Amino acid sequence: MTDLRVKGRATFLGRVLAGFRANQGLLLSGAVAYYTLLSVVPMAALLLVGLSQVVDREPLLEITRAYLELLAPVRAEALMAQVALFLDNWKVVGTVGLAVLLFFSSLAFTVLENAMSVIFFHRVAIRRRHFLVSAIIPYCYILLLAAGLLLVSLVTGALHSMEADGLTLLGRTFTVGPLPGWLVYGLGVAGEALLLASLYLVMPVGRLALSHALIGGATAALLWEITRHLLTWYFSTLSFVNVIYGSLASAVIVLLSLEAAAIILLLGAQVIAEYERSGDGDGPDEGLRTE
Repeated sequence: MTDLRVKGRATFLGRVLAGFRANQGLLLSGAVAYYTLLSVVPMAALLLVGLSQVVDREPLLEITRAYLELLAPVRAEALMAQVALFLDNWKVVGTVGLAVLLFFSSLAFTVLENAMSVIFFHRVAIRRRHFLVSAIIPYCYILLLAAGLLLVSLVTGALHSMEADGLTLLGRTFTVGPLPGWLVYGLGVAGEALLLASLYLVMPVGRLALSHALIGGATAALLWEITRHLLTWYFSTLSFVNVIYGSLASAVIVLLSLEAAAIILLLGAQVIAEYERSGDGDGPDEGLRTE
């Protein structure tokens, strides 16, 4: 029985990898990574411009830096420098410039949706999404990220206030120490897993079981955390990318990091797609093939 289970899992994994290759998964990952690189700085800048009108700027910068480190390890400071520079000079951009930045901010989500459509071709062949829905989804995600960033900044500000002044309850004052580092890190990874689960839930056409999306998001977040730490170690100890690319090293490192993240994200989508086709009785050869 155990041998049959192992064989079945190996067969399923082989189908996932074959499907990912047939769907040109690496090419799709490269496109997602490229457009994410184009989108990440404008998106972060616009979010900070909007939220800085409501809350203090410094906590927002700290939180944004932490999230950029999750997305692009090693070179997050370079991205943060560009975001801070734009934040200092955003008034000179004008309304048209802000609209252009908003458009570029949405590109990553648009390309990701197209990549998901390739992987979930068995859904697209049955029912296509209305183009207006596809046009709105990226901006809904930007609003969702803005709400999340605002919530985190407010909670962080409240915790810092309690650390300084304590918490008064029923006439008694309780001192609140700083949160443990492992707890802060765990909350960040949990938020990352929820965001990835939402991508699996919303980006493909049709409905996906919430449990499948959560499992996919948690697995992708875990794999990305392992990959992120490996990339940080590699680029800081063994890599010669600074010698080879010189001033372009930051862009190359960020792009490689984003490509690794995109591969993990799309592989998770391929796993879900193959599982759905297996459940529907379709063979491994169903769906879009580009070779």
